[in-house]
Amino acid sequence: MSDPNSMSARYTRVMHRMHARISTMARPATGFTSMPEPRTIGLFARGKQLVAGNFLFAGHLVTAPDTSIWDIDVPDEVFGQDLHGFAWMDDLAAVGDPLTRDRAQLWLWRWIDRFGRGRGPGWTPDLTGRRLIRWISHALFLLRARDVDQSDAFYRSLAQQTIFLSRRWHKTLPGLPRFEALTGLIYAGLALEGMGRHVDPARKALDRECRRQVDAQGGIPTRNPEELLEVFTLLTWAATALSEAGRTVSDDHMQAIERIAPTLRTLRHADGGLARFHGGGRGMEGRLDSALAESAIKTRQADGLAMGYARLSAGRTSVIVDASVPPIGESSVNAHASTLAFELTSGRRPVVVNCGSGASFGEEWRRAGRATPSHSTLSLNGLSSARLGELGRGWREEQLVDAPKEVPIQMSQAPDGLRFEGGHDGYGRTHGLTHARTLELTFDGRGMVGEDLLVALDDPAKRKFDRAMDANALQGIPFDMRFHLHPEADAELDMGGAAVSIALKSGELWVFRFDGAAKMSLDPSVFLEKGRLKPRATKQVVLSGVAMEYATRIRWSLSKAHETSVAIRDLNREELDLTH
Repeated sequence: MSDPNSMSARYTRVMHRMHARISTMARPATGFTSMPEPRTIGLFARGKQLVAGNFLFAGHLVTAPDTSIWDIDVPDEVFGQDLHGFAWMDDLAAVGDPLTRDRAQLWLWRWIDRFGRGRGPGWTPDLTGRRLIRWISHALFLLRARDVDQSDAFYRSLAQQTIFLSRRWHKTLPGLPRFEALTGLIYAGLALEGMGRHVDPARKALDRECRRQVDAQGGIPTRNPEELLEVFTLLTWAATALSEAGRTVSDDHMQAIERIAPTLRTLRHADGGLARFHGGGRGMEGRLDSALAESAIKTRQADGLAMGYARLSAGRTSVIVDASVPPIGESSVNAHASTLAFELTSGRRPVVVNCGSGASFGEEWRRAGRATPSHSTLSLNGLSSARLGELGRGWREEQLVDAPKEVPIQMSQAPDGLRFEGGHDGYGRTHGLTHARTLELTFDGRGMVGEDLLVALDDPAKRKFDRAMDANALQGIPFDMRFHLHPEADAELDMGGAAVSIALKSGELWVFRFDGAAKMSLDPSVFLEKGRLKPRATKQVVLSGVAMEYATRIRWSLSKAHETSVAIRDLNREELDLTH
């Protein structure tokens, strides 16, 4: 994201507004060539909240009953972008009653009155594409019982936005913003009378983006699983719209869909949510199922590497590991220093997680969420495996620098399960140490054994380690291994500090143990989720130690006890209380 105060950003905004105003002089569309069908899925509960005047966007809640959505005080730029993108129309349509429809119609026509002449913050190509998709998808819902003048204003605004998009889509950043802009342009070109000339140029541009942005593994440069889902959803919507209009979907377009679908299945936990890495969340409820169903792609990838992630799954347990170098360059502005971090889910219950993206809670939380200690992996001497550095002139977000350059991995079968082995050199520059991690998941999914190794591999690395030891008065290099737990997991440090019991709401009990020269503690942590007002409190298991030699090894295990163990533990606790 460019600096909003830079000269180039100001120039881009001026040009957007100029083209937006020019587009208002265009000949309006008079109707739809065919009646569009809704593609998007909204949340009923959120639709009811909007009607009640509770506006929750970008981590901010504005309560303003009986107030137009365009009259509320906007807390920040991202909040405003969410308003002008109109994705909230999905939630109102999910309710669909007369009161909610009246509110949706009121807010849409007030947008036309206030911003439809090319003024205001909503005139960027990605927001315009997002807005066009919603307006067209929910046209039946919006036009019901409207008079001729209102319908004319609706079609006129759609045409103006389409023409604006045809002139400015190329000014969006590559990746999700450009996919949104081009999909919106294809939608509008297919649906609106007189706008068909924009379809073929948009199709060709979309084909180019598919070739450039979707790699052979079905991944995208940001390595953000949730962003990959959004790109996949847009591509399936565009393909369906083209097919229904009797247009051929190109090979580049279809091949991108075919590559992404199995990758998303690899990145999906046993509970249906996506792995939360590099700024992504678990994905909107139902979005992944809907997109996979609409794509009609049934292929799967065997457990292994997809978009730089390794997957182990057995029984009802899934483990997903960040097993590649972080995104680089412009793609790293939301990247996390999470190499070799993992998440573990048992059935419908997440157990070990990463803290997640703190972007919606402010800059401090955003930076904290990107750091290695916010992930379930090893951090050395309080450092991250990559540090934040300025992206360059004209940019305000930081990219990751001094990140791991080599992340060799191997997937194989263990005697009683599946094995992941990986390493990274992120601490080589500062301490001469390589972090290696081995994870073995049993065939029944009831247990995982891990081993973490800090090792100086050659003479130059040993000399760096010696210098680091000297700088620390030969007291060793402190390290912490963190295992962040989901907020709904109830964790307790057992008497004596030898194990941590983790009780899930499903009735399962998981037990964490370790072996090696370390100290175990159960510390506070946070769980960062988009759409919430504040971070959720949770806990983390922390193994703390000191690297004194060229090789330091810590072994640990996470195993599932019998489901009745929760009841036995609670009974023992009650008996202990009675004795006191």
